Amino acid sequence: MKSDMEAYFHSVTLDSDACKGCTHCVKRCPTEAIRVRDGKAKIIKERCIDCGECIRVCPHHAKQAIFDPLSAIDAFPYKIALPAPALYGQFNNLDDVDILLEAIRMMGFDEVFEVARAAEIVSDATRHMMSGGMVVRPVISSACPAVLRLIQVRFPELIPHVLPLCAPIEVAARMAKREAAARTGRPAAEIGVVFISPCPAKVTAVKRPMGSKVSAVDAVVAVRDVYPKLIRLMKQVKAPEELASSGRMGLGWGSSGGEAAALLNDRYLAADGIENVIKVLEDLEDDKFTDLDFVELNACSAGCVGGVLNVENPYVAKAKLKRIRKYLPVSCNHIGDEVPREVKYDQMVEYQPVMELDADLGKAMEKMMRMQEIEASLPGLDCGSCGAPTCRALAEDVVRGFASEDDCIYRMREKLYAQKGEDEKK
Repeated sequence: MKSDMEAYFHSVTLDSDACKGCTHCVKRCPTEAIRVRDGKAKIIKERCIDCGECIRVCPHHAKQAIFDPLSAIDAFPYKIALPAPALYGQFNNLDDVDILLEAIRMMGFDEVFEVARAAEIVSDATRHMMSGGMVVRPVISSACPAVLRLIQVRFPELIPHVLPLCAPIEVAARMAKREAAARTGRPAAEIGVVFISPCPAKVTAVKRPMGSKVSAVDAVVAVRDVYPKLIRLMKQVKAPEELASSGRMGLGWGSSGGEAAALLNDRYLAADGIENVIKVLEDLEDDKFTDLDFVELNACSAGCVGGVLNVENPYVAKAKLKRIRKYLPVSCNHIGDEVPREVKYDQMVEYQPVMELDADLGKAMEKMMRMQEIEASLPGLDCGSCGAPTCRALAEDVVRGFASEDDCIYRMREKLYAQKGEDEKK
């Protein structure tokens, strides 16, 4: 049987033929999950959180995201599309959301279920849990799977603060299947739910969910993959049906700060961009925030509109979303007196010790001391020429047996000069 880390699915992959061995991705990876060895980048799979930052910065397009083709819907007799709120911000002059939703249906779907609708349900459930004192404050949003994975591998002490509610994509899939089955009489196996995703981390969240045992989403297609089809089909829509079922709060989830603002509580913090997220998590770990109730974190700049599977500039998309939301009701969806079962986690997020030097504490301490000695002997330039992002990362690789101290070009140069001096003496 495969271990949890061996079985971990990645939506971010590497095209070795396209890779030139530069260190752009190495320097920008938030979990130091990439090395350059033998002239090619290598992904340390257990550390990767599928944030897509390497895809964003690679000048050679050697990093790619795995997602399903639109033809995946053909496997199901009844097909439901789940458009992400970020999708709405990809189009110019979109005054009527129903035009977009009708175009999505024209791609071959029987029904469209807005993820924004489920987002409003999650927001209402969050308010309910926070008012009832059911969560540890400050509560950290569980919506961004890249951030969730980051906490799982790097900030385990913060796991108790994670909101134990499924992300809107999962809630939407569960609701869509339940409602479609009741309305059509079809068994769940005949109902296919396809999410239109702005980022690779959500692909991973479906293939290997953290808050649920099995995802209700059957396939994930990329926004950029369906965008050209939607542009063409939207021009053909004349009199769309009234399909929209969400308001400002739901669509607000598509950009940074939208989820937190929907809580109607000003004691919150919203941060976007993976580097900023890490700084906030470090400060949370150090108890620097004493008066916060809620923390919304998005790995992508500007929020989900900044996902690498989108087509529009994230800040332009954010402005477009704001314009669309202006004409919508505040919220169209609410829960009752209790949080529905389909909104809650099926299982809690667990710590993944991928950063540990050794399972044995004594051996781990010995390796840590050795790592510190090696790091002290290195130049401290963090130049990346060795293929590791920092001198400390190289020292760790040496201790783990994945690299040599001679991989440092400055150390190698010193040895060569010393050898040359010895030869000249002779």
